Amino acid sequence: MEAQIANHTFKTELEQPIETKRRNAIKGAFFSEFIDMFDIYLPVVVLSPVLFFFQPAQLTTGMEAILASLVFITTLLGRPFGALLFGMIADRIGRRKASIYSVSGFGAVTLLIALLPGYETLGVLSYCLLVLLRFIDGIFLGGGYTGAIPLALEYSRKDQRGFVGGLIIAGFPAAYVTINLVAMLMFAIAPLNGVHSPYARWGWRIPFVIGAILAGGLALHYVFNVAESEIWKDETKEGREKLALSDLIRGNNGRSLLQVLLMMTGFWLTQNIITIFVPTVLLVQWLHLTGFQMSLTLLISYALLFFSYIGSGTLSQLIGRRRFFIIVGPLISTVGVALLYVLGNVRGLSLPTIISLVSVLAVLVTSPWGVIITYINERFATDVRATGFGIGLGFSIFIPSFYAFYMNWLGLTMPLRLTPTVLLCLGGLLGMLGAIIGPETRDVDF
Repeated sequence: MEAQIANHTFKTELEQPIETKRRNAIKGAFFSEFIDMFDIYLPVVVLSPVLFFFQPAQLTTGMEAILASLVFITTLLGRPFGALLFGMIADRIGRRKASIYSVSGFGAVTLLIALLPGYETLGVLSYCLLVLLRFIDGIFLGGGYTGAIPLALEYSRKDQRGFVGGLIIAGFPAAYVTINLVAMLMFAIAPLNGVHSPYARWGWRIPFVIGAILAGGLALHYVFNVAESEIWKDETKEGREKLALSDLIRGNNGRSLLQVLLMMTGFWLTQNIITIFVPTVLLVQWLHLTGFQMSLTLLISYALLFFSYIGSGTLSQLIGRRRFFIIVGPLISTVGVALLYVLGNVRGLSLPTIISLVSVLAVLVTSPWGVIITYINERFATDVRATGFGIGLGFSIFIPSFYAFYMNWLGLTMPLRLTPTVLLCLGGLLGMLGAIIGPETRDVDF
């Protein structure tokens, strides 16, 4: 396989003009983000209505929330290790090879999840295997963005990096919309009505198979169409010393990493409230939406995010990345908190009202993500860019991942329905603080 990849690399780099290389790299990064997020959020949309298939009956509401979050959290916890591993691979032997290896890995693991038996067959081992495979999946998924995104941004023109970053991250809502369409289709052809219903038996498996097929197609795209980063090759050519991993935690790179970790801890906390808590707890357990109503709400709100991410990235090219974060952070901690409070505490909201509030909340709270991937890549030198990006984006998820536990702890001192607003406010302020102590990066050269 190594020889085949090297052979196709040689042919690709000889035959393609620079504009073709740029388009293929950006296309690869977009679909890498798309498939990455398709895979990550499969449990939220596809499995959340049927997690009882892997669990014992008669769990408490609090335990159900924790077990649901663990299926998602374990994937996020695996991502930092994958980001470190594949980031080092991307910085040492190339962004393209790191992308091929990681995409192939999470395609295989996703297929294994589709084949898992349920609690009636394996007992608690079924849930344990699901969590374990999601953790391994997260390791490979962590490598997906550490190679593909730096590769695409290094091919982008400086005055278009904001737009390109927003376009790449727009693969996330595009994936979410696709997942919801697939889920709605599966609910229609395989109804969900208990552990022996068609959806519980086989309906949820089909989206996982689709995810595995998409990953295989993306791996082939990188093998046959994507050329290695010209900037990376120039910076790491023979005769120039490569920076060691220790250089990432010292000097300017070390200060950049600490600043990015602080900022991203805040923005991951706000992101988790929207992408995990809202679908799995707020819409299902608190607002009691049906599976179809939940899918419709998410479909509309995430369709809007596709355009808002591109808009955020483009706006950051005009006003600066740092200024964007400093403006949006306080808005999340005030306007976002107010919207979340209304959704969680006002009774009798109609479905159109819920959809409207969720859509505005999602656009506002997740808007920093249209800027984040460009900003973090601009904060690190080429020799450690993939590793710095992977660690800065991946390791900052650790603390926010346990948001469900923080909600339970806060619930000892306040009503449970107020706890997500506290976390959302804190996340917005931390994100703003992290941006304040960092520099502007819009005009840096790679």
